[in-house]
Amino acid sequence: MASGKRGQFWRKDWFVAVAVILAVIVLHRATDVFETMERRYYDFASTATSRQPSNRIAVIAIDDQSVANIGRWPWPRDVHAQLIDKLSEAKAKTIVNTVFFFEPQTDRGLVFIRKIREALGMPAPVAAAPAAAASGAAAPAPAAEAPAAAPQNEALAKLMADAEATLDTDAKLAASMAKAGNVLVPSVFVIGDPQGKADKPLPAAVAKSAVDEKGGFSINVLRGQYPIDSIGNAAAGVGHLNQLTDVDGAVRTEPLLMNYYGKAVPSMALLAAARSLNLGPGDIRLNPGESVQIGKLRVKTDEFAQMRPQFYPPQGGKMPFAEDSFYDVLSGKIPASKYTDKIVLIGATAAGVGTLFPAPGGYSLAPAQYLAHVTSSILSEHFIVDPSWGWMATLAIVLVVAGYLIAGLPRLTAGMSAAVTAGIFVALLIAEYVMLSTSALWMRLVFPAMLLVIGHLALTTKRFLMTEAGKVKSDEESAETNRMMGLALQGQGQLDMAFDRFRRVPHSDALMDNLNNLALDFERKRQFNKCQAVYEYMATLDKNYKGLQDKLNRAKNLSETVILGGGGAHPGGTMLLDGGGVEKPMLGRYQVEKELGKGAMGVVYLGKDPKIGRVVAIKTMALSNEFEGEELNDARERFFREAETAGRLQHQNIVTIFDAGEEHDLAYIAMEFLKGRDLVDYCKDGALLPIPKVLSICARVAEALAYAHRANVVHRDIKPANIMYELDTDTVKVTDFGIARITDSSKTKTGLVLGTPSFMSPEQIAGKKVDGRSDLYSLGVMLFQMLAGVLPFRGDSMAELMYKIANEEAPDIRIIRKELTPRIAEVVAKSLAKKPEVRYQDGDQFAADLKAAMAELTGAPMPAPAAAPMQPIATAPAPAAQEAPAASERTVAFTSPAPAPASGGGDSEKTVIMPGPPADAAPSYDSTQKMQATDGSGGSTR
Repeated sequence: MASGKRGQFWRKDWFVAVAVILAVIVLHRATDVFETMERRYYDFASTATSRQPSNRIAVIAIDDQSVANIGRWPWPRDVHAQLIDKLSEAKAKTIVNTVFFFEPQTDRGLVFIRKIREALGMPAPVAAAPAAAASGAAAPAPAAEAPAAAPQNEALAKLMADAEATLDTDAKLAASMAKAGNVLVPSVFVIGDPQGKADKPLPAAVAKSAVDEKGGFSINVLRGQYPIDSIGNAAAGVGHLNQLTDVDGAVRTEPLLMNYYGKAVPSMALLAAARSLNLGPGDIRLNPGESVQIGKLRVKTDEFAQMRPQFYPPQGGKMPFAEDSFYDVLSGKIPASKYTDKIVLIGATAAGVGTLFPAPGGYSLAPAQYLAHVTSSILSEHFIVDPSWGWMATLAIVLVVAGYLIAGLPRLTAGMSAAVTAGIFVALLIAEYVMLSTSALWMRLVFPAMLLVIGHLALTTKRFLMTEAGKVKSDEESAETNRMMGLALQGQGQLDMAFDRFRRVPHSDALMDNLNNLALDFERKRQFNKCQAVYEYMATLDKNYKGLQDKLNRAKNLSETVILGGGGAHPGGTMLLDGGGVEKPMLGRYQVEKELGKGAMGVVYLGKDPKIGRVVAIKTMALSNEFEGEELNDARERFFREAETAGRLQHQNIVTIFDAGEEHDLAYIAMEFLKGRDLVDYCKDGALLPIPKVLSICARVAEALAYAHRANVVHRDIKPANIMYELDTDTVKVTDFGIARITDSSKTKTGLVLGTPSFMSPEQIAGKKVDGRSDLYSLGVMLFQMLAGVLPFRGDSMAELMYKIANEEAPDIRIIRKELTPRIAEVVAKSLAKKPEVRYQDGDQFAADLKAAMAELTGAPMPAPAAAPMQPIATAPAPAAQEAPAASERTVAFTSPAPAPASGGGDSEKTVIMPGPPADAAPSYDSTQKMQATDGSGGSTR
């Protein structure tokens, strides 16, 4: 007894709680799932603030309008000089220009002007020496003309000086900056831990804005890019314009200092805030690990001098900082007086000119816009604090949640536990929201909140399953419950289970009617011995039931004269009725209408559900003909498991499976009846589809495979014969999901294993474990064949073909079809990579590249990023006390959409049948093996 208790400890609530907690912690450490949720919640809560941006900041944007009016970027630097002159005359407090001036902007005409000046002996652009007198006594200049030479040279010197000043735009910009005396320009640094000494010291123009910092408080950098000397020396200060992004690419922090070998260069925002307060770099004080202080403002930071600025939300539908067009200010449309005593931030927002950074609040910011938020945060002390003790508080809350899940939750009733869990969950999220939005304090509480929810769901699910198991046993004693369950099973075609339920119900007129209908269902399926058993049981309840004796006698006669073998195990014959009439045979709940064709392992029929009028295609597999003994049981279980998995795939490009069953060892799958035909005929030279159409079809197949792979369903037999396509409606459907898996590791009676080697991946050929990337390889082979009209690998024997697939690289498709673009060739080559880790890792990536290639080919706009991918329908937990169906009849039912229109189709794909290896060994092949092929002419479900 003690051993039994020890063996059941894993069923205890505390053990389940501990296991779930450990699993969630491992998931948190191994992935970015919870951190991603935390960052999203931070963005949401931190921007839900009442803080107002500073009205002392203005943004002048180099926008599309400005580029259209002034000219292509980059502009001559005298254009920037003109704007600085206007702002300086208007007495702007501080001018911050985020444009990089890292290279001289030298006009080629300026070079020639200077060479001409030097050749004429004019050393100075302002005053030029008079030209020498003409030599030679034979022709002296007239006395009256001699004085005119000096004014002529002076005019030429003045003209050249004016030309030189006009073309030297760097000098113009430097002069405007020097005159203004309040212009800041950017530098950019490469982050990294320094080794040894600096290659070169900071330029003097940058060093004048730096502060001494040798304590390791700020971020270390290796080298930088700086403005040219003339502009840097003329500027009032040089700050850094580095932005640090999180793993999701968003900017949430501002590095206030960049440490270049002991010299910390302030950020542009920090320098602008200091200048606006009439303070300089010397007034910046560092409090390592705590804050950066300018004057009376104390900006709280982390241990690397990074602050979390406040990103202000839009106000009344308007952006927090209004933007004026550079051209409007330059042309005077917007008066420069608007910027008096303000911090003016100048930067590019035009398409293709500036870089945008995703930021909290759901929008992307150009550098000038980003600087506006950061500068306002510094001036208003609107920063968000990530306290050093925050991790300890989060750990304490995690421990409290874990204690509640282990010791508290199991003691509460279902209703009480739901209320308590919901209360704690809401309290945690509200606490984080309130602290971020009102106190600007970041406490990471999303992880403990998600741990609470996951743990609660796991424990309540476990409790529900155990409770339901007891309720099922109790419900079985209820007559009405058993009768209703019998009717439900009968409606699903599980007649044996329905009869078992009906026998638990006391006699009543309703029960007798139910049993009579059940006997008729058995008779329709030509299971006359079972029909007789039902009538005999009815006779024990009420032998005077209307016409019972005649029905019993008729059932006995039929059971004695009809042999359930080839005819009973394979639909297609007819059933005799009273009066000599006939009725079409039944397979499960479906009435068989006609044969559509034969496949490799069975027959495909056109069927109809008589209860709802749905037309279906029924694919049958005679498992007992290919398997026996334990292998038959294994194949049967594999069939229903794979059919159930495939049946839960609900995707617009995957054929819908309605249910699956087995009668007399004849397994069948009822699926959506499709219009159109498979893609086999479109893979032949002379019948190829247009290239964009091929790319579109394969992209949709890739998306369908991506959806299936997310549900852990691998097709294993992607080929043109398993892709249905209707040309008129441009509809694509993938069929036969899970069918290839049925014989994956089992030998048939004849030692054969089904497969299509030309489309197998190298790892599938080698008998290794395959995943979704194997399907993508097969799709790549299909893409190659649909584009080129031939397969990438061909051989005179099976062994040669296998060897090429496993060892040789696929040929460049452009050798076969030269008009294909390089992008298409790259997609094909990547899909056919030998190593799974080199080829496409998921179908969505494959589909995206196909769509991009299609857009390039057709000239259409590049496709927008895909929406969140369709998720597989969750599998509902099976009842705890499910009885196994009888060997002669078994059905798996699925949720199905509305019935599809009925239409026929053809099948011409060849399925290769090759000798199969033992189940526990990888396949090996030699040149003596033979290849057999059967031409299928199955229905439209192939």
